[in-house]
Amino acid sequence: MGNFPARAVGAEKENIMKKKLVAAFTAAVLGSAVLAGCGSSSSSDTAATTAATAAATEAAADTASTAADTASTETAAAADGDTTITVAASQTPHSEILEQAKSILADEGYDLEVTVFEDYVQPNNVVESGDFDANYFQHVNYLNSFNEENGTHLVVATNGKIHYEPFGIYGGTKKSLDDVADGDAIAIPNDTTNEARALLLLQQVGLIKLADGVGVTATVNDVTENPHNLQLVEVEAAQVAKQLPSVAFGVINGNYALENGLSVEKDALATESADGDAIQQYVNIIAVKDGNQDLPKIKALTDALHSDTIVNYINDTYQGAVVPYDGEQ
Repeated sequence: MGNFPARAVGAEKENIMKKKLVAAFTAAVLGSAVLAGCGSSSSSDTAATTAATAAATEAAADTASTAADTASTETAAAADGDTTITVAASQTPHSEILEQAKSILADEGYDLEVTVFEDYVQPNNVVESGDFDANYFQHVNYLNSFNEENGTHLVVATNGKIHYEPFGIYGGTKKSLDDVADGDAIAIPNDTTNEARALLLLQQVGLIKLADGVGVTATVNDVTENPHNLQLVEVEAAQVAKQLPSVAFGVINGNYALENGLSVEKDALATESADGDAIQQYVNIIAVKDGNQDLPKIKALTDALHSDTIVNYINDTYQGAVVPYDGEQ
């Protein structure tokens, strides 16, 4: 997964060392053989000398190999530097996913250390300061806002978009989007971030159209087309699921859906597309300090988090509430 150029250099140095040591030992032994040959007049002496030469040459090769292996290991270790990857993470699902990646990274020669943080400020501060290599807790939109407000220099690691937690449309008094009728009520969250995601999802399935370019800043005032004259009922995000008995549909955050016994995988009538505007802003990421996004150990980390092992773990464990990201990086 990770690139290890130092090992290639070490291998070349190893071959050179072997050749030099073998040559030195062979020259010394051959010199002794010539002297012995000059003082001998028997074929048996010559044969003994030849055997001694071969044995000494083999011993030289073994000695050279041992010395070169030691030097190669030391050179690679010095070149690779620290093989520990320190990541600041939130508890669920981030630290749980990282725990599954530890064995994958161990096979690549890395030790993954995960520290759980309870807030959304310190994980960025410790990466900015260089105390941690990376963090895994936030989405792109939060990262951009944090940099702007705090003057930090954090970026998404290369191949660092890992997963998203999708919004879904859930049935209330109606159980299929094919049954939508004029004047139907749809409950949506009323806070800025979640309302925009809900509206973008309704646009994704063709129920409304928003003004061009509003993206993740959309509000109900940006609805330009509403062919069914749908009533968009704005309520606090945690209350949307509780409104389902009195509305046709509700657009609900993945975590609130789970809290109310709804399965994103089984119950959602539609979920956010991985290539949609919202997911591009709300995909959860590996963030690093600018300049570190292509470090070999960071690449090893993001590769591990995109491996089949981790993808299967996410799908099996979270049942659609957390979805591996496979869209554009």
